[in-house]
Amino acid sequence: MSDITRVALDAMGGDNAPAEIVKGAVEAVQQRKDIQVLLTGRENVIKEELAKYTYPAGQIRIINATEVIETAEPPVKAIRGKKDSSIVVAMKLVKDGEADAFVSAGSTGAVLVGGQVLVGRIKGVERPPLAPLFPTLKGVSLLIDCGANVDARPSHLVQFAKMGSIYMESVMGKKNPTVGIVNIGAEEEKGNALVKETFPLLKACKDINFVGSVEAREIPYGNVDVIVCEAFVGNVILKLYEGVGGTLIKKIKSGMMSSLRSKIGALLVKPALKATMKDFDASEYGGAPMLGLKGLVVKTHGSSTSKEVCNSIIQCVTFKEQKINEKIKAAIQETQDEEKASE
Repeated sequence: MSDITRVALDAMGGDNAPAEIVKGAVEAVQQRKDIQVLLTGRENVIKEELAKYTYPAGQIRIINATEVIETAEPPVKAIRGKKDSSIVVAMKLVKDGEADAFVSAGSTGAVLVGGQVLVGRIKGVERPPLAPLFPTLKGVSLLIDCGANVDARPSHLVQFAKMGSIYMESVMGKKNPTVGIVNIGAEEEKGNALVKETFPLLKACKDINFVGSVEAREIPYGNVDVIVCEAFVGNVILKLYEGVGGTLIKKIKSGMMSSLRSKIGALLVKPALKATMKDFDASEYGGAPMLGLKGLVVKTHGSSTSKEVCNSIIQCVTFKEQKINEKIKAAIQETQDEEKASE
């Protein structure tokens, strides 16, 4: 079983649950033999969805969970009160070692709270951040944090930078990844109090490749590999990125259909355009992992389709193989040892 990655999947979470979630699970096991998906949720509903597909039976199991945490519910109250919810049941599988990873498109707040309360933080990690990959002109960059810690402190951002660097090097194969902090200008003296206080701390870090400030307009060009910010800024960047991308695609399609000549041109460029659009499709990269926990927790977009769910499940295999949590734990411990030695 050590060669099999067991993923606990919240079948009831997200705008398109359970249909797209179950379909994503089926697509994942059809593609990979080294994955077992544990679907948590209302058994009769999940069985009804699974009946629509043909798949390797041993690679999908149903774990019954009678309750569902809705998006609008207060996260802490929901996690504590709904102990038989699909999110809580799935996270307990990770905590108890019965699953290697947890994936959900459900309530972000509940996932964040459950990750810290049920799965638990690695010793020394102050705040676990959400870290999505998104497409850029040069490939992909990691945005950290995008939603978990709205009121972060400088020490949190320093840890984000270190964890993000480990992620990019281990998962994405980027050697000595560059790290930048989101700012309103390139100069070190610019920015709000948080950025001004964090900048010299990142500059002093010997174990990351810090290159200074990165302005929002530079992000799509892929000028840095790891983009560090607190969650409010990160979430605004991510949502604006998604909105501009969707608008641009619609405008391109509209322009191509505006006349007979443009329609003929569209047929000629369609193959190249399709390949380009695939490169800029964020769903290709799966969900956002919550770094710094004792187990792997991945949050996918609330409106995820089967494609993103499938990619998020497959993403978990790489996390397990590259021992991301173990590497983060070792890095945090090394930092703490250095701090004690300098006292």
